[in-house]
Amino acid sequence: MISTSPSAGASRRTVLRNATGLAVGSMLAPFALAQSRKAGSAEYGVASIDPSYAMAYVALKKGYFSDAGLDVKYLNAQSGPRAKQMLAAGQIHMATTGVNDSLALRLAGKPSVLVASFDNRVPFANILINKKLYDSGVKTVKDLAGKSMGVTQPQSATWLMATFIADRAGLKDKIAIKPLGDFATMMGAVKSGAVDCCTATFGMLEKAQEEGWGVPLFDITNDATWTALFGGDVNGVGCYVLQETIDKRPEAVQALVSGIVKATDFIKTSSPTEIAQVIHADYLQGYSMPSVVSAITVYKKTWTQDNRITRAHYDRLVGIMDGRQFSSAELKTVPYEQSVNMSFVDAARKA
Repeated sequence: MISTSPSAGASRRTVLRNATGLAVGSMLAPFALAQSRKAGSAEYGVASIDPSYAMAYVALKKGYFSDAGLDVKYLNAQSGPRAKQMLAAGQIHMATTGVNDSLALRLAGKPSVLVASFDNRVPFANILINKKLYDSGVKTVKDLAGKSMGVTQPQSATWLMATFIADRAGLKDKIAIKPLGDFATMMGAVKSGAVDCCTATFGMLEKAQEEGWGVPLFDITNDATWTALFGGDVNGVGCYVLQETIDKRPEAVQALVSGIVKATDFIKTSSPTEIAQVIHADYLQGYSMPSVVSAITVYKKTWTQDNRITRAHYDRLVGIMDGRQFSSAELKTVPYEQSVNMSFVDAARKA
């Protein structure tokens, strides 16, 4: 006998509703998965291996790109110019290097657009010097006359900083600037004495001091020194893509930027140790954990809070490039409005 009591009826309805929900859920699961992957896949090149790129590493490790719908294939491009060339050739879809690389690419005829920033001060504008040379009396940038300075590649962001700092110290044509490759090669050259010094990130400074063979000659955390030299904040590292990628795959660009924004917010609210624990094992094995924590502690003072590149930031960068990397006439052809697109950052932060 089948009960016709209200409770029995309600029970049957509940069972049917739950069964229907499960069936619909099963049908929607593949659709939801497809939606989560709506941005497709993309190759993402980062200039080198260093704690200064922590936002990219955090986004990769914590799955923030995937959460935004993008399957990111990460690679170490080994230098900014190499990443720039790979982007121009279509070998990668997105790049993170020095922001000046994006302008250089646009001036070379491949319209490139900056879509997010990692910092407010150029992280590789420090100078690392061999300790023996420092102890012998080379204590300031002006003392580098007749010495050699290592950079990654000609026309790279590290090259631009070396040229700018030398010029401002009155040492134009008095320092031999030598392209060496990646950050690891640069450190090895200073350690061995193959070059006297090099432009450096804080990760490089920390590693050199930890091992006892190098010391900083100039560092960007001294506010008075930085302002006197640069005049204010200048973005050093950023994300950029080709304009054609924005036109054809805006959802992929948005997913990239959304991942970086989410990583930035994680970094803002996490301790240096917590950040290092997330990224050290997979991305920074060449550095000791203490040196990574120390570098991140410093970078938290210079990393961006909002991922924006303002007109003032951009104008200062153009001023640094002017007469060194490109002429004034050339730089006038790459205005802020064409070279920078903050709409993806805006959308990510609103979301």
